Formats: sequence, structure tokens, C-alpha cells
Amino acid sequence: MGNLINKINSPDDLKEVPIKDLPLLAGEIREKIIDVVSKRGGHLASSLGAVELAISLHYCFNMPKDKIIWDVGHQAYPHKILTGRAKAFDTLRQLGGISGFPSRTESKYDTFTCGHSSTSISTALGLACARDLKNETWKAIAVIGDASLANGMALEGLNHAGHMKKDIIVILNDNELSISRSVGALSRHLNRILANPVYNKVRRQMQILVKRIPIFGFKTFRAARKLEESLKNLLIPGMFFEGLGFRYFGPINGHDINELITMFRNIASLREPIVVHVVTKKGKGYKFSEEKPSLFHGTPPFDAKSGKALAKEGPKSFTEIFSDRIVELARKDKRIVAITAAMPDGTGLAKFSREFPNRFFDVGIAEEHAVAFSAGLAHQGLRPIVAIYSTFLQRGYDQIIHDVSLQNLPVVFCLDRAGLAGEDGPTHHGVFDIAYLRHIPNLVVMAPRDGLELGAMLEFAVNLDSPVAIRYPKGSAQSHLSGSSFEKIELGKSQTLRKGRDIAIFAIGSMVSVAVKAADLLSADGIEATVVNARFVKPLDKEIIENLTKEIKKVVTLEEGVATGGFGSVVLEFFERENIENVKIERLGLPDQFIAHGKREELLKEYHLTADEICETIKNEFFEKKTWQK
Repeated sequence: MGNLINKINSPDDLKEVPIKDLPLLAGEIREKIIDVVSKRGGHLASSLGAVELAISLHYCFNMPKDKIIWDVGHQAYPHKILTGRAKAFDTLRQLGGISGFPSRTESKYDTFTCGHSSTSISTALGLACARDLKNETWKAIAVIGDASLANGMALEGLNHAGHMKKDIIVILNDNELSISRSVGALSRHLNRILANPVYNKVRRQMQILVKRIPIFGFKTFRAARKLEESLKNLLIPGMFFEGLGFRYFGPINGHDINELITMFRNIASLREPIVVHVVTKKGKGYKFSEEKPSLFHGTPPFDAKSGKALAKEGPKSFTEIFSDRIVELARKDKRIVAITAAMPDGTGLAKFSREFPNRFFDVGIAEEHAVAFSAGLAHQGLRPIVAIYSTFLQRGYDQIIHDVSLQNLPVVFCLDRAGLAGEDGPTHHGVFDIAYLRHIPNLVVMAPRDGLELGAMLEFAVNLDSPVAIRYPKGSAQSHLSGSSFEKIELGKSQTLRKGRDIAIFAIGSMVSVAVKAADLLSADGIEATVVNARFVKPLDKEIIENLTKEIKKVVTLEEGVATGGFGSVVLEFFERENIENVKIERLGLPDQFIAHGKREELLKEYHLTADEICETIKNEFFEKKTWQK
């Protein structure tokens, strides 16, 4: 590790470093990122590709007065290191440590807490409009990747920003295209001319002068503009942005610090919508991430010397079970098609895409489109399986209601990462899906206890003539229940796993195994619990609730999601609707707040959702100490 990085505690310190030494600093930052991510896991390739870009932006602009928004935020590790968090970077994604994404509560340099794509242009435009209303002068800068730019929200933001002609800078971080030497040289030369302050001053003065010429002034001005635009469209692929009202500069080499600094210094004085097209290499500076950037997009801990993941041997994850099962079902049922939003590896659809390339659709980062697109497929008799992380499906909420459920179309939504997603933190925890799905008419909502049940639920869902959502967590799909007696999936029917006279525990999904463990602990204290694997959030198994509450007047519900509006609320509402009285109910789930990052096991303990803590809660809330205290 070099010495430059240890001297950078703020962007002001960065500005003291001679430009000639900045490439050395870039190397030290990469070394730091690789070292920490290899131990902690995280988003490696995107951040390695943005090192020179982060250095140049902080070198040329005045943060935090100037505002920078890193779209998605997984490319912001260099930004964190340059803004006073180099020493704390070793705590990346650890409970109580720094977040893997920009966080307003963590630093004044993080303008927005973000973890979803394509939001930066809209929020930057909002900042710019507020700035102008307050008669202030600073820059609003959005850094967005080429994949995020394809999302509808980003295009809406571009359209509005170009129309308003606000002073906003959009940095298009393009890690897919390459620059040929000839086009690159022409682009750099023309960019220097177009961004040069002298050129722009003369340009403005000439516009005023030419317009004053009687009769021919405006015609001459329009002709000059057409000539300039023709040159730019011939030499630079900027027609799209120019048509939206932006001035376009690029593409330029995103790893050439001198080129970046020259560009940013030149455009800093301009007061109009600007797009700077920067071409970078994802995973830059680390052989293994350069060769396989998708594998190092979001990576678990790995051996830095070999690039191999330090994967722990163990049972299959829910994602792996889903991956295998959907392929098995698709071999038998040609109606099955699979859709994802730029996450074939993360959702487990890569295997399906290889075996059934014509039945696989990756729509890019466009969850809204993915849902509506699946509705069209279902309308024509296919069985679309839409695999999207729980937190990202929030973006397609309107389409779930309007395009799928209102039409009662048989689309199967597979919500990976439901519940606590661990180290990625509040932007990625899938804790809201039960609450935002359970009230939608026609939609069936399910959650499996383990991998065996997930496979059965998938088969059940593709044969149901209505929309279905199946939620399952990140991590192992095996529980100590795996291999125990299994009952066929029936619509709205639960499964009783354990019988007891003192209290009834209704658990859903990942909390079923925890509920059984808690019941075993209670039994050791003389308290016998009935444990019900609910299976369905909607439709609810009303019959079993009515029958149990005739004998048992103490009820607990367990869920790995927000308790407000969640599964427990479904049960509680049923009690109210059916006038079930004299039953005490305790709803155990996550609180009405955004949950910090940390290992899933740590967070479950933090929020009292481990078997031990559930056992203690039940004893304290329902039973007098003399009945269980040894």
C-alpha cells in the first residue's frame, strides 16, 4: 500500500496532490478496494472501473457544495475513500461499519442514500431546480452507467432536464463500448475545441452578434448551428443527447486522468445541460475482474491472488434450488418462459438462459417493463416466470396491479432476497413485499419453508390460472425440517408441523424453521406450542385458524418482513372480521424502519427474531414466570 492514500482525508487534501501523481493514487485506491472486498465481499468490478473518474470529479469540483449523485451507488467505493473514509473502509458492509452504498447518514459527501438504478438524473435535476430557486451557484452532477440509462426513469429525467435547460452535468459511465483510435482521436480533438472556455465565450458572442444582423441574422445563426451539429453527429455518437437538449462531449477515455481533468475544468463554466460520455473498463486494474466482470459485480469474499471465491461448502441456496427447478419444469412445459431485469446470474436464471435461449428474456434494468412485458406473454397463453429481487420488484408495483392482476393473468413472480438481504443494507432488504403485495386482488402470495417446498410451490404456481408471488430469502434452502413429512401444496392450505396445547405459532417462509426451534426451547420449559407453516399469506388458511383458536387463546405470528401490514396483520384482520374474541395475539417481525447493513444472522438477533429470542419473548408476553422458570 502506498503513501498517497493515507494523506487523503477529504477532497481538499486530494487537490494538493500534483496531477502527475494522481495515477499513483489511483493504483493505491484499487489496491485498497481489492484487499477489502476480497475479505468482506461487495461490488468490485464497477468501483474499480470508476477510480479515475472519482478522482477527477473530486479534483475539479468543490464537494460537498457541488453535489454528486452516484447512480445505484455500487461504483462509489473510490468516492468513499476520497471523502474521509479510507481508514474506515476495512469495515465495509459490516454491522456498524460503512455502507456498501452512498449513505446520507454516513457522510456529508453522500448526497443521496441510493441502491436502485436510474434515479440520479431525476434527483440531480431536482437539486438543480432548487438551487436556482434559491439563487445559489453550484453544480449538480449525476454519474450513471450505460445499463442504468436504458431504464425508463433515466430517460424521463433526461427528457425533462433537456427541456428545462438547467445547469446539470450527466456523466455517462459507459463500460460496454470501446473507442477506436481514429474515432477516439477525432473525438478528443473536437471535445477540446467544443469544451474550451475561449471557444464557448466566442461562440456566445458570435450568437448575439449574428442575430443582430438585419434579415439574415437568424438564418445565418441557424445555418451555423446546423453545421456544428452535423459535424458533431458525424464524428461523435451524441445525436440522441443533443436531440434531448443536452450538449454532448465524448466519448473520452475514462482512465486518462489528464483528459478527464481537462474536460471537467472546461465544462465547469458552462451553464446548460451537459452529457459527458466517459468510457471505462469494468474491473479495471484487476486481472480476474477484467476478464469476468459479471462475476465480480457483486462478489462474496475471494482469494485476491487467484480470484477464486471463498465459497463455503454446504447445502444449496434458494436461488440454486430455483435455478434447477425452473429448468426441470421448462423441459416438461413449453409454455414456461423466464424474464429478468439485468440479473440472470443473481436470480439463478443463467442456467435457464443457456438451455432455453429463445424462451429467456433479459429486459435490462427495467423492472416496470419486465412486469408489463410478462403480462403480454401471459395473455397469449404462456407461463411467464419473472425472477426479480424483492426490493427491485417495488419498481414494478403499478404494473403488478394494472397489467397483471387487474387482467388476472397467470404470471409467476419469484422474489429472491426476500427478507433481510444482509450486507447490502436498507436499499436491498426485501422486507416490504408481503405488505405491498397482500392487498392486491387476484394475486396469490406464498413463501416456502425450505428448498423442497420452493420446488413444489413453483410447480403449483405455473399450473394456477392466476398471478402468483413466491418470496424466498438469500441463503441456504435447507432447514432441519428438510426431509420431514411433506404435504402436497393446495391453494390456501397450511401445514401443521407440531402440536401443543399452550400456544399457537403461525410462521411464514424463512421463519418456519425458527418457529420449530423456538417451540423445542419452550417445550424444555414446560410450554407446548403448536407450530403452523402458513405457506400462504394470501389466501389465508382460515379454517385452521378458526379451529385452533377454539382451543388455544394465545397466538404468535412470525415473519421476516415488516410487521406493519404484514402476515401478522393478515391474521389480526381475520380475527376482527370474523369476530374471534378472547385471543391474545403477538405479531413478531421487523419494525417500521429501514434496517442497517450487516450479516443476516446478526440482524435477526438485533431484531429479536432468533429462536432463543422468540422463546424469551413468548415466555415474557404470555406466561407467568412461575409456569416456566426453573
